[in-house]
Amino acid sequence: MSNIQVNKSQLEEWSNQELLKPFQVQLPLQFEPWRAAGMEPAELQEQLGCGAKASFQVAAAFELGRRVARANQHLGEPVRGGEDVYHYLAPRLAHLRCECFYVLYLDTKGRLLHEQEVSRGTLSSSLVHPREVFAPALLRRAAAIVVAHNHPSGDPEPSADDRTTTRRLQRAGRLLGIELLDHVVVGAGRFTSFLEQGWL
Repeated sequence: MSNIQVNKSQLEEWSNQELLKPFQVQLPLQFEPWRAAGMEPAELQEQLGCGAKASFQVAAAFELGRRVARANQHLGEPVRGGEDVYHYLAPRLAHLRCECFYVLYLDTKGRLLHEQEVSRGTLSSSLVHPREVFAPALLRRAAAIVVAHNHPSGDPEPSADDRTTTRRLQRAGRLLGIELLDHVVVGAGRFTSFLEQGWL
């Protein structure tokens, strides 16, 4: 492996197994590689059946990837839709093992004023109250908000609770004169936009 000249285009064509081969890691059958991104080294060691050194190397590689992704995050000005939000927030949300709820606060032209994590919950739910969502909006005189959260399962299909939360936030926003533009659910390599689905 060390004698092979590798260029970027070749790496993009490699399978997950080939990418892990330099770490001397064999992916178990039925293992979804994206799940490894949120694992600690000890858990990687157990799940991948590798040694301590390899597990730390794999964990470090994932963390470097996340840092590069975060450094290159840019949110469109103005925010153009769910895809903008997904690409902006996925590097910090997609690998998490619990649900995390983010709010993007926008000015009258749809430009980002502020962003804030307002809730971090359990494996399958996060508790979000309109008070925590809209207090920063009032403080910063935001004209609109976009909310987003992740699904640790990797499936971005909104739950009944997601729909209920969205309706509560929409009603609260109307009372305050602050529009809820979208709710984006982040999954593994994909997302669901309430706006684009016609639910807002």
